[in-house]
Amino acid sequence: MVNEVQDHYFRMAKKDGYPARSVYKLEEADQKYKILQKADKVLDLGCQPGSWSLYCARKLGPAGLVVGIDLNQGKKISQTGKAKMVRLCGDIMEEETHELLREMAPLYDVVLSDMAPRTTGNKWADQQQSLELSRMALALAEQFLKPGGHFYCKVFEGEDYKEYFRAVQKRFEFTKTVKPKSSRKESREVFVLGLKFKGK
Repeated sequence: MVNEVQDHYFRMAKKDGYPARSVYKLEEADQKYKILQKADKVLDLGCQPGSWSLYCARKLGPAGLVVGIDLNQGKKISQTGKAKMVRLCGDIMEEETHELLREMAPLYDVVLSDMAPRTTGNKWADQQQSLELSRMALALAEQFLKPGGHFYCKVFEGEDYKEYFRAVQKRFEFTKTVKPKSSRKESREVFVLGLKFKGK
């Protein structure tokens, strides 16, 4: 049954022209919570292989901007008539990368993160690494989000998750843990949604 569900989303992604099935984890939340609006500027952390950026580009229209950042250099995706897409290869922990992001846009309407650690098979270690990436994503959201902007970030549930959720809660007017239908049921992966950033 699990494989049937995964194959369903894999086939859908291929049919809809997306590089990966992970796009539906964003689409489902966006349809319910209205994360993305026309002409938004979006920062996509851990953007490879590009499905989230592509979804945003289609949603935002020609006046929008999608800036994706990843440690790995991916294939270029052309989107004629959609939002401008910029792909950067870099480490989000480095100030040099932050400067590049500021050059693209001083502030963004939405910060997305689908970053995940290289899994080791050790659940505790994987969860801690995921949490560290999520904390980095939140720190970047604090730097780059406009007041009133939105945040959507992947994290593995486990020890210290509640502490992370509370940290997001302090910074946004509305906070929610989202478990998309396209996520594997046995996976500890969830997404933390923060709507309406309160500002620094």
